[in-house]
Amino acid sequence: MSGLFPDDLSPAAPDNPADDAPLADRLRPASLADVIGQEHLTGPEGAIGRMVAAGKLSSMILWGPPGTGKTSTARLLADAVGMRFLSVSAVFSGVADLKKAFAEAEAAARAGQRTLLFVDEIHRFNRAQQDGFLPFVERGTVTLVGATTENPSFALNAALLSRAQVLILHRLDAAALDTLLARAEALAGPLPLTPEAREALVASADGDGRFLLNQAETLYNARIIEPLDPAGLGKFLQRRVAVYDKDRDGHYNLISALHKALRGSDPQAALYYLARMLTAGEEPLYVLRRLVRFASEDIGLADPQALTQCLAAKDAYQFLGSPEGELAIVQACLYLATAPKSNAAYAAQKAAWKSAKETGSLSPPANILNAPTKLMKDIGYGKDYAYDHEAEDGFSGANYWPDGMAPQAYYQPAPRGFEREVLKRLEWWDRKRKERQG
Repeated sequence: MSGLFPDDLSPAAPDNPADDAPLADRLRPASLADVIGQEHLTGPEGAIGRMVAAGKLSSMILWGPPGTGKTSTARLLADAVGMRFLSVSAVFSGVADLKKAFAEAEAAARAGQRTLLFVDEIHRFNRAQQDGFLPFVERGTVTLVGATTENPSFALNAALLSRAQVLILHRLDAAALDTLLARAEALAGPLPLTPEAREALVASADGDGRFLLNQAETLYNARIIEPLDPAGLGKFLQRRVAVYDKDRDGHYNLISALHKALRGSDPQAALYYLARMLTAGEEPLYVLRRLVRFASEDIGLADPQALTQCLAAKDAYQFLGSPEGELAIVQACLYLATAPKSNAAYAAQKAAWKSAKETGSLSPPANILNAPTKLMKDIGYGKDYAYDHEAEDGFSGANYWPDGMAPQAYYQPAPRGFEREVLKRLEWWDRKRKERQG
């Protein structure tokens, strides 16, 4: 029997598809070839396919969204290479459970039997508990296969990561989900849906095979007679909540995507990622802070109004609240996406800060220092200072750099937007400065 089994630790499904086992359980894959949507790993050229062909597994972390087959893959790996399958869940297990698992694996090793230890939600173990795996992995007592929906770079400690290969499972695309649904229909009969509603059901799963099968089973159990259209399906099934973890990848990945879409002057994509964040419950003021930063970092003086727009959006949101105030965030987002871009101010800041750290002991030239005391006048403070307002064109062309330091050019305006005018001014001042300094 083939199909995609969701990420849980349910016992093996009975062979009789007419029993009362959950639909997802009855569609458990029988081999790695039956796992849907992960052919980049399970195929002959994939990391898992190569290990199985060699008959030897290395420890690994399976990283992917919910409902992509992490548990099924781990079970089938053990079967494929003839290893014992032992599982623990970080949600329900503690130190005592781990000690028991390691003791079982050591006993099996003495009997010549290798153990694949599957750890579901491995990111939920704290750092000390994660360290507890190391000696058993190093000695080969267990081959560790961890499953996580969290970015291993953040969720797992470096010592554990250095001993395990990270394999990324993809969210299931529409074709994979459609195949999965076809397997369900081959087993349980056609779904009571119009073709359009069937497509809407696949789309609603958002890459999660478990969610898709659970929704399909709900439809089967309801014994609906007349096929539902998309509107009817939407009323019948609960609305799917966006997958978004504000403390982990969803938070950082989406704000990064928003920032880069803005930088790439794509207002449509920027608006999409903004919507993804706000509809999933992100704090609007966090988004606004990032937009304010973007206005200075990626636009700057190419459009000085960008920063003003963002600050006005912040004020409007605080005044109106949600949902009315979110339109002001949308307006700021669209303004930033369509504004001319320049990182000249950002680059200038980094260069100036670096220079200041390297030359922080140099004194400004004496002629531009104030001289409030006689002693300071006597040693030359303020002597021959040129007051620019009294100079021709309101520009003296004097040197303002410390003695022993050559003039620098930190700020290089981009030839876009308002900075084109700034560039003209700088070029004019540079010419005048050279003329007056000889």
